[in-house]
Amino acid sequence: MNTPADLILTRIESRGDAGNIAWLTINNPSRRNALGMAGKRAIAATFNRLAQDDKLRAAVITGAGDKSFVAGADIHEMKDLTLEEAEVEHTLTHTANSAIRNFPVPVIARVNGYCLGFGMELAAACDLRVGVDTAKFGMPEVRVGIPSGMEAVLLPKLIGWGKAAELVYTGDIIDAAEAYRIGFLQKLVPAAELDAAVEQWIASLLLGGKRVMRLQKTLLGDWERMSVTDGIWAGIRACVESRRTDEPKRMMEAFINRKSLNNARAGALAGVAARASAPDQQVTCTVAEVRHLLAAPSRNAFCAGGRQLQRCVLQC
Repeated sequence: MNTPADLILTRIESRGDAGNIAWLTINNPSRRNALGMAGKRAIAATFNRLAQDDKLRAAVITGAGDKSFVAGADIHEMKDLTLEEAEVEHTLTHTANSAIRNFPVPVIARVNGYCLGFGMELAAACDLRVGVDTAKFGMPEVRVGIPSGMEAVLLPKLIGWGKAAELVYTGDIIDAAEAYRIGFLQKLVPAAELDAAVEQWIASLLLGGKRVMRLQKTLLGDWERMSVTDGIWAGIRACVESRRTDEPKRMMEAFINRKSLNNARAGALAGVAARASAPDQQVTCTVAEVRHLLAAPSRNAFCAGGRQLQRCVLQC
């Protein structure tokens, strides 16, 4: 079995001015990435350390290999625990998951295989969950003599009381399609598309403001524990708090300017296309039109009537 230092592998990826992405891998593949007390301590310590990075924009957690995300807790360790040791072990389950839930930026669960017991609780503690279509999910604790507890409490809000009751009472395993159908997974993809699905989420998260994403994470936590009325007022406070920096003003101005630029570009393309309607016609463009044409997202933007504009003579 791996040493505690090797159980959680961490990599920080810089996205330049956009900030950093943290990649965490649960590294115990010989036991399908099941984790005992040392592993749970390592998860909590790693997330608490990464939380100090002001440049961090998101974290992704996955399991080593291609068979398992986290296949539960370490039963070999758990079977001989005393009452005092059992309290420590189950508290560590909460401590690890709490570190994820209290993490200041969104956490993505990259579910690459078995996601059972503690693994399903850990995924539930994450903000976003994407899984491969071969993954398996379940809460089999009752089949080894203990109830599903700790962050299993999150399941009723995620998948409904009925389905949560079915999983914790029966210990049955469900497939990835069912996990997606009941809303536990937000994305379901083939294994070959898993990384692309994660990257799509990261790209979207980076479009949000650095500060507002942290405010939004806090607000989601507030909504979970507050009444609807209290949640509304928490939202008002968060929106006001966001304006303590110039981030909203800068982002709103950028949105307005981008919309104006897109409108100008569309007008330039339409004008050139209209003048290019005659066969073999040499088209004269203004400086502004050329700039918009060069910035167009596709070369086919030069098309007019199905014919690509071959040349554009600059008129100064």
